[in-house]
Amino acid sequence: MDKVKLGIVGYGNMGFSHTENFKKGLIPNMELVALCDIDEERRVVAKNDCPDIPVFATAEEMYASGLCDTVLVAVPHYDHPKLIIKAFEHGLHAITEKPAGVYTKQVKEMNDAAAKSDKLFGIMYNQRTNPVYQKLKAMIEDGQLGHIKRITWIITDWYRCQAYHNSSAWRSTWKDEGGGTLINQNPHQLDLWQWLFGMPDRIFAKASFGKYYDIETEDDVMAFFEYDNGTTGEYITATGEAPGTNRLEIACDMGKIVIEDNTLVFYRNVVSEREFNKTNKEPFGRPEAWRCEIPADFSGGEQHPGILKNFADAIMNGTELLAPGEEGVKGLTISNAIHLSAWTGETVDVKNFPDDKFYEILQEKIKNSTHTKTVEKVVVGTDGTY
Repeated sequence: MDKVKLGIVGYGNMGFSHTENFKKGLIPNMELVALCDIDEERRVVAKNDCPDIPVFATAEEMYASGLCDTVLVAVPHYDHPKLIIKAFEHGLHAITEKPAGVYTKQVKEMNDAAAKSDKLFGIMYNQRTNPVYQKLKAMIEDGQLGHIKRITWIITDWYRCQAYHNSSAWRSTWKDEGGGTLINQNPHQLDLWQWLFGMPDRIFAKASFGKYYDIETEDDVMAFFEYDNGTTGEYITATGEAPGTNRLEIACDMGKIVIEDNTLVFYRNVVSEREFNKTNKEPFGRPEAWRCEIPADFSGGEQHPGILKNFADAIMNGTELLAPGEEGVKGLTISNAIHLSAWTGETVDVKNFPDDKFYEILQEKIKNSTHTKTVEKVVVGTDGTY
């Protein structure tokens, strides 16, 4: 096999974006061989954008065509698991866009299907390609930070205006999207959180629903994470702040890490704070700390093309996956736990997450939804049509 042959399910914003990356030659070990979309207008756009690539009306037709050995699912969130499971049934490797799904029950079913298959499963966690987060992960695993005391992540630069929410009927609804900023914008950060620091043991959260926009889902969230080892975390996110902030701060025995504006600074204690505390006799003494700018590639990394290149290399050469699809349930569990805590006012046990309870409340949200909105068509595609 010289190149992995990929088909994309869904020709919306992300399907179009991935297609453009292929046109630019950014994924040399993978070839785009098929597209599909259930919407006739989107198929017309796809055919105009990619006249040499077959365009199918359904995923089933594309899967059965024999053109692909791998598929990338880029459709609204609820449909990710069922389309990935169907791909495995057709003997295809599969990659899902984020999030893995909307609720943990369906994602665990998808993971079970992946385990029964002999095919590779990936997820588009493209922020894992960012060298800054890779450097931080290596520093944590090497023990350079010592015990992590507190993690604070303020991620409010995901600004989304009302026109964005109005651009598609499925956006920002319980029925069709399954949530707001937690399920749409924040899966990358929630994945990075567990990838870097592990899964929290308990979560308590507050959220506002339709605080800034005419939507029914959350657009402002504050969550408190607890770990059995004493580490605590604060996660603050919103889509109604401009220009917003993206700042990750980590307080640890060896000092403080700050990631902001895609730079990594380590305020490094000369000795561990815990060791200093044991030996210091001065009432107002404090450890000496050095400001160290940690060298890294601050370009942001290869992002989406990097995930696809890695996936193709895993198929052809057995390279380890950077973003295994099975790990999608972890960030989603954090997201579901934040929702559940905000709905119930209770602290949620993440290790023993109540899948059924979350699902039942979500169904009530869907059943009782009375929200309606006007959909404003937007330009997506090189021919200038919706």
